[in-house]
Amino acid sequence: MTVDRMLPSREAADLLDLTRQLAERELAPRVAEAEAVETFPAEVFKIIGAAGLLGLPYPESLGGGGQPYEVYLQVLEELAMRWAAVAVTVSVHSLSCFPLATFGTPEQQERWLPDLLGGGTLGAYSLSEPQAGSDAAALACQAERDAGGYVITGTKAWITGGGNADSYTLFARTAPGSQGVSCFLVPAGLPGLTFGQPERKMGLRAVPTTSAHYDGVRLPADRLIGAEGQGLRIAFSALDSGRLGIAAVATGLAQAALDYAVGYAKERRTFGQRIIDHEGLAFLLADMAAAAHAARATYLDAARRRDAGRPYSEQASVAKLVATDAAMKVTTDAVQVLGGYGYSQEFPVERYLREAKIMQIFEGTNQIQRLVISRHLAS
Repeated sequence: MTVDRMLPSREAADLLDLTRQLAERELAPRVAEAEAVETFPAEVFKIIGAAGLLGLPYPESLGGGGQPYEVYLQVLEELAMRWAAVAVTVSVHSLSCFPLATFGTPEQQERWLPDLLGGGTLGAYSLSEPQAGSDAAALACQAERDAGGYVITGTKAWITGGGNADSYTLFARTAPGSQGVSCFLVPAGLPGLTFGQPERKMGLRAVPTTSAHYDGVRLPADRLIGAEGQGLRIAFSALDSGRLGIAAVATGLAQAALDYAVGYAKERRTFGQRIIDHEGLAFLLADMAAAAHAARATYLDAARRRDAGRPYSEQASVAKLVATDAAMKVTTDAVQVLGGYGYSQEFPVERYLREAKIMQIFEGTNQIQRLVISRHLAS
């Protein structure tokens, strides 16, 4: 199904059409096999990058696409409707570019952003650690200053695309306390930087999630993004945008599950009629559609606030919470619509269900989103 979208310009409509065609041609035919055998689709990211889809929300002056967040997120949704793991990786790539694009010096931006935003290189985000997920202030990975720059020692965890990205936006400790975390842009392939075996995940299997081990990795001083001690401020400001990315991906996943369930319900017949004509199942599908529409509305509201330069942190958390819970509900109900076939790997809805669960966890668990929202209410 083609989503009926309200877009701000003819250019945006053309971009969405391009994305839809690319996704149908390049993503849809590959997804089932790549997810089954857990093969990283490097060629897909080259295609997406060449189409200009890896730098959409960043200014053209920095090498980006100059698109409002409202449009970028709908591009992510279109990608996610065909391949959630690819859309998540695009969102994480955009997240990894945020510190450099927002806090980097003009020299740093000129040196590294064109390749990242133009699709020449792929970025990853490295904030979490084995004992520091939601509590980012508990980071233990060390960045010690020496005459040549910094020496990085420690372990990072849950890196989307770990071992396959070309650079890693790293948050490491340069001093004690919550004001002692700094941000760095680490190129892949440095001596002493290794990656663990990919996690054995429920879903999103084509894109590995790994740990990274820094064993005395030497990093030049010009790889520091922003000032020392500014890392948590950078990380948290980036995460507001990242949460919107995940909300859009979750909405696309919900829409894909809804579309498949509706198509099946129109074809499957019981007791002499299509199952979509049975009121009990028709109402279930109606609730699924309402959940997908509500998810889209929340992320678009937050995106439009962001584009207008208004505060949007609370709305980003609302969007992430509503959209990912919707994805979990809609994918679960899609399996129910298909009955026993929904539980079979011959049909995609069981994969959609497995993929939806992580959406409630990464970029801040939905419990953390409730904490963020409640703090806004109390302020």
